[in-house]
Amino acid sequence: MDWEPLIAAAAAARAHAYAPYSRFAVGAAVLMEDGSIHAAANVENCLPALGICAERNAIAAAASTGLRRPQAVAVIADMSPPATPCGLCRQTLAEFAGDLPILMVNLQGERVESTLAELLPQPFSLRG
Repeated sequence: MDWEPLIAAAAAARAHAYAPYSRFAVGAAVLMEDGSIHAAANVENCLPALGICAERNAIAAAASTGLRRPQAVAVIADMSPPATPCGLCRQTLAEFAGDLPILMVNLQGERVESTLAELLPQPFSLRG
């Protein structure tokens, strides 16, 4: 898997994060079934429950164009070890994929590769 285009897209998106409360900027990029990459940043709100993570923003952007089958996800944040997707993001990704590779990176170049199945071994699903 060539992660570099996903990492670059996630990093570019992270630069546009709206994180005035936590100051924790995150970028995510999703590779979709047609080869396109959809990237997004986290967007906070003064009411924390209304904020949305970068991963959910990225998959929502892809789904909004009619794409439904993510192939890989990259997430970048300034944290060591690299930050993993939160539970809400994991479940949202599970809505569209049973499993997929996920790469978490930080600004220092550390990388942790995992899979959705490893991060969310028993997702809620209507697929059976």
